[in-house]
Amino acid sequence: MAGTASLGAMTITNGLYSIEIEMTDGGQGRATGVIVLRDGKIAGGDSYFYYTGTYAAGDNKWRGELTTSEHTKSAGGRPLFGGREVTCGFSGSYSANGADVQGTALVGKTGVSFHARLTLRAAS
Repeated sequence: MAGTASLGAMTITNGLYSIEIEMTDGGQGRATGVIVLRDGKIAGGDSYFYYTGTYAAGDNKWRGELTTSEHTKSAGGRPLFGGREVTCGFSGSYSANGADVQGTALVGKTGVSFHARLTLRAAS
């Protein structure tokens, strides 16, 4: 899914967001980091992973794909998705100050559900 295929009038704000990710459906794990959303592209990361992806947004709804790739081994931590490179599909809603998403990642042969909250920190 490339670009910002417009689904309606208002689109998600380009800028820097903080992100909080939590596993759902019995999965364990949490992560926090930063994400930059800009014209349909996603880039960001945390202490152990970097994130890349694409999204389409409009009419207060958005969806996309995000890949997490490990850049530093976690020392004694419990990384999300077991430290594997994982591509996730997501969908959710957004407002002028942030967004919420629900998604599923395929980790090996297991689907792992997650919820993430993005908070706009600086518009660009």
